Amino acid sequence: MSIPPPPGPRQPEGFQGPHAQGQQPQGPYAAPQPQGGQPPPQFPYGPHGPHGPYPPYGPYGFQPPAAGSAVNGVAIAALVCGLLCFLPAVGLVLGLIALWQIRRRPERGRGMAIAGTVLSSLGLALWVLSLSTGAVADFWEGFKEGARGNTILVLEEGDCFDSPDGLVGWGIEADPVPCSQEHDGEVFALVTLPDGAFPGDDSLFDTADDRCYALQDGYAMDAWALPSDVDVYHITPSRDSWDHGDRTIICVFGNRDADATLTGSLRRDESTLDADQVAYLKAAHVLNAALDRIPMTEAEEDLAGHRKWAGQMSEALAEQSGMLREHEWPADAEGPVTKLAGELEKAEAAWAKAAEADSPDAFYEYSAPGWELIDPHKSIAARKALDLTTTPPTFDEDEDESGSGSGSGDEGGTGGGDDGAGDDSIEV
Repeated sequence: MSIPPPPGPRQPEGFQGPHAQGQQPQGPYAAPQPQGGQPPPQFPYGPHGPHGPYPPYGPYGFQPPAAGSAVNGVAIAALVCGLLCFLPAVGLVLGLIALWQIRRRPERGRGMAIAGTVLSSLGLALWVLSLSTGAVADFWEGFKEGARGNTILVLEEGDCFDSPDGLVGWGIEADPVPCSQEHDGEVFALVTLPDGAFPGDDSLFDTADDRCYALQDGYAMDAWALPSDVDVYHITPSRDSWDHGDRTIICVFGNRDADATLTGSLRRDESTLDADQVAYLKAAHVLNAALDRIPMTEAEEDLAGHRKWAGQMSEALAEQSGMLREHEWPADAEGPVTKLAGELEKAEAAWAKAAEADSPDAFYEYSAPGWELIDPHKSIAARKALDLTTTPPTFDEDEDESGSGSGSGDEGGTGGGDDGAGDDSIEV
């Protein structure tokens, strides 16, 4: 009885195949055992061969996948995750799964699975390193800065910049430039807001207005050195940037004329002034703060309010003169500063009487000399000795229709007048 050959193309006569003559392979098409007690033919990879009892491709006789076999889909996914470096842990897991599947299926893609595993491992290592060094946090902060509306604002205190669309509006763009050249704005403060729901544009505007005007003296300590054409602007978060974590109000000095620019830095603080200049200006700010609280009504309408404010003026003058007398001044500044302190002490007494006035007329009688004694021109000699600006700033009457002298001044807020608020009032 003959056994038909296995299906497939016939081999030419005399073809020995991979086995020596007289040897037959084992497996599903093994030849019958010879009769007559002859020893069975030996298979080179059989029980006594170098690879143990099974063929070299595994215990079940799997062969390498043919050229037309399908590519493992998990291997493709692993390679994509490895190349793009996102979700590296996922790419690593997919690569290991693909290798496991390819060992058990006639599929291709082993090289892609290995590449995806290696790349994902590198990506995972980089993520761990970035988290440990804070690089991810820096990236996120940069992203949030770029998410403010349609603008790119990466500005710090002291930076100067140009804005193609001006300083008014929500979609402000900023190109940092040296302060020595013409520029549209100079950042003088950054205000960080608390987390929570978006407060609304109007609320943000009011908060920015209050905070920025309060912070300008800390950056431009010498109010006399601030040009009269400079105004305060602020850039607030938009609703979209708020959702991305933006909580910063940017306070900016800019020109009152939208078509005009600034040149040179307006910074006058501890980083640009000497210790004597700083001490003098800090004392002046005490009185300026009191002047900013002047009532917006007349004494006839609110005598109690004016008396309370006069008391605050008296206290501020006592504090200012005390600060001037306590500091050790240079020899050439000692005389002018001491003389100014004496004038401020006289003004303190006048405002103390105004605080006790029992009628509007009495209030004006005592406050008038108080205004004269804090005339800013009385401080010019001291300023000159300290090498500070000696030209008092002027007040724009068009900005204060009431003529109440609400603009405060350095060492004094206004000139004389029946109601304590003459036309020659000055502004910080």
